[in-house]
Amino acid sequence: MALFDDKVKTQLTQLLSKIKNPIVINFFTQEIECPTCQTTHQFVEEIASLNDKITLKTYDFINDTDTAKEFNIDKIPAIVVTDANKNSKGVRFFGIPAGYEINSFIAACVEVSGVVEALPDAIISRIKKITKPIHIQVFITLTCPYCPGAVATAHRLAIENPNITADMVESTTFTPLAVKHNVSSVPKVVINDIYEFVGAQPINVFLDMIEKI
Repeated sequence: MALFDDKVKTQLTQLLSKIKNPIVINFFTQEIECPTCQTTHQFVEEIASLNDKITLKTYDFINDTDTAKEFNIDKIPAIVVTDANKNSKGVRFFGIPAGYEINSFIAACVEVSGVVEALPDAIISRIKKITKPIHIQVFITLTCPYCPGAVATAHRLAIENPNITADMVESTTFTPLAVKHNVSSVPKVVINDIYEFVGAQPINVFLDMIEKI
């Protein structure tokens, strides 16, 4: 049974039509798929079928270890959105980006393809000055209307600076990780396992935290 009906497919096709250059959805699962992996696999297959500029590459987390290491994948289901040459932009999703999160997933596909909204020069300047490796985890739930904004902000930072990697982490799929970071409300943003805050904060709040590292 399809995840998206014809009406939703039409809406998604329209949103994905903004894609400028070809992209690759790199999906990591395993041979005997977990329930969340199965649904996520179907999700990326249906999304990829809606636009000729999207290529889906599926990898076995156990057998395709070199590719998993290349993208630093340590858990599944995982999605990495890259350009056509599989150059990582640091845009990753752990767990299915369904529900409200489909908004951040579509945004990631469009932005990785080369279509981004202009940021203020002062913000761009701050982003470009980041030289240390930065890992942003945005813990979300699929029913949270504020979470896609936080995920999109983190991903935009990653797209602008190769030193930044930004992950959406679906809290109920990765409960031990959420417990480790004391996730009680979402979105919760954790930066380099050191600094954290809750809520869909503006990009300057992300930068304030990053600049402390």
